[in-house]
Amino acid sequence: MAFEDILTTIVEEGAETISKEWMDDIEKEYGRVPLIFRRMAERPEVLISHLLYKGAISRTSSIEPKYVELISLAVGSALKCPHCVEYHMQAAMRKGATREEILEVVLIAGLLANAAILANAYRIIDNVEKCTACDINTNNVGLKEPPK
Repeated sequence: MAFEDILTTIVEEGAETISKEWMDDIEKEYGRVPLIFRRMAERPEVLISHLLYKGAISRTSSIEPKYVELISLAVGSALKCPHCVEYHMQAAMRKGATREEILEVVLIAGLLANAAILANAYRIIDNVEKCTACDINTNNVGLKEPPK
């Protein structure tokens, strides 16, 4: 269905009706409705806006749905969101992902999350003259201004 047709349907049927229908569709496709969608549904315009955005990305993506779910699983893992991990793992499996693929994306997510933590900390350490918490001079260079 074209985007304009979706908007027309929302206006004609009303936000509450469409919200309920979309929640039913999510439950049919994934086996359950995530908590965030259930809470958003308390304000149908919020749920609809979110799902329109999600749907636009999905419909225009050239990435296969299984890989979208594997990417979502990896991001959920890196963000330490157990609900995201569980939901997207189940969705990836429903779309054909293997156990090996799931474990691989979690390993990659862990690798990148760890690298981001280290890179952030090392940049801060390299740019700070003094550790204000421990008062240890780390680079023996007298900076006149705090780092930007």
